[in-house]
Amino acid sequence: MGEPLNEATYLFRDRTEAGQLLAQKLREYANRGDVVVLALPRGGVPVGFEVARALNAPLDVFVVRKLGVPGHEELAMGAIASGGVRVLNQDVVRALGISRGLVDLVAEREQRELQRREREYRDGRASVDIRDRTVILVDDGLATGSSMRVAAIALKKKGPAEIVIAVPVAARETCAEFRSVVDKVVCAATPEPFHAVGQWYRDFSQTSDQEVRDLLSEAARLATPGIT
Repeated sequence: MGEPLNEATYLFRDRTEAGQLLAQKLREYANRGDVVVLALPRGGVPVGFEVARALNAPLDVFVVRKLGVPGHEELAMGAIASGGVRVLNQDVVRALGISRGLVDLVAEREQRELQRREREYRDGRASVDIRDRTVILVDDGLATGSSMRVAAIALKKKGPAEIVIAVPVAARETCAEFRSVVDKVVCAATPEPFHAVGQWYRDFSQTSDQEVRDLLSEAARLATPGIT
């Protein structure tokens, strides 16, 4: 009689399948020498790997760290990204009376973790040059979009020709908000009601640092001429 009824609540088996489906929405960017895929680690990397492979484009990470409210870390008061960019959620900061000193303290801690991840993930490889190129910025989904927003702002400072945000699933209102932030937004699915990204994946287990390293290494191998 087919799959159990509850299977209908899932859009994707896992991040790999989500990336393959997302890549179908991005076919216009395939086999173009000016396209780069940047994935937000960790969960965006398995998605980005499939997108980059399908489009025949290089893959790199763009590291973003959420600034969680102390004691309520799941609540984002902002985020930081590679290049020293910081974006604050002023509504949260004002509502909770968070001081500049506390923001700085959390940002310093997250900056150390951001730098550690960049070193570890790339394994000595240089970051991909994005100046004057079309950047497809990928994550496994968008809820509030705070990490993606700071990533987009940071990327603009690096001089790309175009920024495309691409995710398998997103809250409809968040997807719409990003259309004024970047050049193009591709949200493969915008189901309603939308509560959390993970509810749309059958397997949403945490992506490990080792998986990120392995996928980036494999992407670099595939992108090297003469190596298959």
